[in-house]
Amino acid sequence: MNETIKSIWFENGRIYMLSSLDKVYSRPLEAFPALKMASDRDRQSYSVTLHGTALRWETLDEDIHITSFYETAEPNPSNEIAAIFRRFPQLDVAEMAKTIGIHATLLAKYIYGMKQPSAERVSQIKAALHSLGQQLVAT
Repeated sequence: MNETIKSIWFENGRIYMLSSLDKVYSRPLEAFPALKMASDRDRQSYSVTLHGTALRWETLDEDIHITSFYETAEPNPSNEIAAIFRRFPQLDVAEMAKTIGIHATLLAKYIYGMKQPSAERVSQIKAALHSLGQQLVAT
């Protein structure tokens, strides 16, 4: 029997999933930045799709496959990019991501420590932030 999604719920900054095999899986919301940034109401507005193997939040344009719950990585925000965004919380993640040319959820995953950026990507992010600083000084 293939495992499917029986139910989900949110608690203490995590999303939980009960499977058809009566197993409970849990992931931090940092793994799904669109859900982390969403309101409780938006989080509850989902549908189960793909014959019970995926979740869809239409209003958030977010999809999560059951296999995402099998991952075990936890947030590790002790990285250079996270430190910059902690130091300057006024930075808008979505706008900085546009400037860099990456998706906002990817930048958020770097900030939350769910993904590790390459050295090249770190340089690219820092260059965009440096450019912003130069533009602010020039005004």
